[in-house]
Amino acid sequence: MDPIQEAQLLSTRRQFFGRSATGLGTLALSSLLNGNSLDASGLPGFPNFAPKAKRVIYLLQSGAPSQIDLYDHKPSLSDRFASDLPDSIRRGQRLTGMTAAQDKFPVAPSTFQFARHGESGMWLSDLIPNIASIADDICVIRTMHTQAINHDPAITFFQTGAQLAGRPSMGSWLSYGLGSENQDLPSFVAMVSGDGGQPLYDRLWGSGFLPTRYQGIKFRSTGDPVLYLSNPNGLSDATRRRFLDDVNRLNQKKLEEVGDPEIATRTAQYEMAYRMQTSVPELTDISQETEQTFELYGEDARQPGTYAFNCLLARRLAERNVRFIQLFHRGWDQHTNLPRDIRKQAAATDQASAGLIRDLKQRGMLDETLVIWAGEFGRTVYCQGTLTRENYGRDHHPRCFSIWLAGGGVRGGMTHGTTDEFSYNILENPVHVHDLHATMLHCLGIDHKQLTFKFQGRHYRLTDVHGEIVKGILT
Repeated sequence: MDPIQEAQLLSTRRQFFGRSATGLGTLALSSLLNGNSLDASGLPGFPNFAPKAKRVIYLLQSGAPSQIDLYDHKPSLSDRFASDLPDSIRRGQRLTGMTAAQDKFPVAPSTFQFARHGESGMWLSDLIPNIASIADDICVIRTMHTQAINHDPAITFFQTGAQLAGRPSMGSWLSYGLGSENQDLPSFVAMVSGDGGQPLYDRLWGSGFLPTRYQGIKFRSTGDPVLYLSNPNGLSDATRRRFLDDVNRLNQKKLEEVGDPEIATRTAQYEMAYRMQTSVPELTDISQETEQTFELYGEDARQPGTYAFNCLLARRLAERNVRFIQLFHRGWDQHTNLPRDIRKQAAATDQASAGLIRDLKQRGMLDETLVIWAGEFGRTVYCQGTLTRENYGRDHHPRCFSIWLAGGGVRGGMTHGTTDEFSYNILENPVHVHDLHATMLHCLGIDHKQLTFKFQGRHYRLTDVHGEIVKGILT
């Protein structure tokens, strides 16, 4: 039998019910109670080949950063200030309801200066001087494109490979395929920073139709990092241990009766929560970090809940072999007052993003860690609302935008893809969201066509029926 089908056979409820009550169900729970998850090593045969990366740190910039003001230098636009975007460029592409009724689509050149950086001579904005200082470590893809034009379906698409909710997230797919390398921490952790902006729902790090043991665990910035981590008042650790043992025995009886694999998952979550009472406080205690570390990430790294703190925590999670670490930072949705607001977002994220790369590199971890910095789509060259020389806004633009990657099998110091002079259309080397997912999985030693899960009669995968590896950016 194919190893993937065999693993899925053990995971489906229908097949589980057909097993002996004293067979697999008891074996599963017994293994969990001994602290060894059945899926700790992932699916049989995975990884499919030698990986370049062991883990992923995904820095998702929620709200869609403007590529024209950060990464995609378009100096010729200064001569086109306030001119109407030519129809030959717009090509009838769909618009959001926020600008579709505009009489004109006036070109808004960036107010920020660009310069070449590193030996590669990469063009980068003066908004991101720290990221510019690591130009030779990053690969900027200028030709990302997506199908969604509004935030929720777009971020859902990036997270799950589908615009409609219900599919497993990237981190859940990796946990399912590769398993965990740390029995005391989740294999998939999510953290959120930034004020306001688009709402971020728990389903963005959910497991969809995969078993719930593969869902991401959200770390909070106040109180216990994970809900219900601390013992209730008056409950000692020894009492909690006895309580869990009793609950586990009851769950084992129920599992033997009905064979529902979610019972085993629940037991595994109880046991993980118990172990996390020790592992998480140690993880989040940054008091032993050196002053040199805070110089890398910035003073904000001392404050829980900030993007900088989460970047530092991401490095600490990576040191502990957590498989997928995702940071969500809100506030990039700048339809008006973009020059003012993008300064704030750049100031909040630039130093810590670069500091994370430097920190991983000096610890010898960058080569085995794939770091991705990306929003859910880009921004239009034309202004939304009133345009002046000093102020403008930009609407959503899914047709082309910029992201960057570093480490984990990706070539540094390169720019991939070319856009037209308006940063509106792709001229060469397009990269779709499915292509990014396929490339990420490839860096982790996974053939994206092989990582599947059968649900409602169909084999699903993160890349759906699409996805091409972007070979030109790989080492």
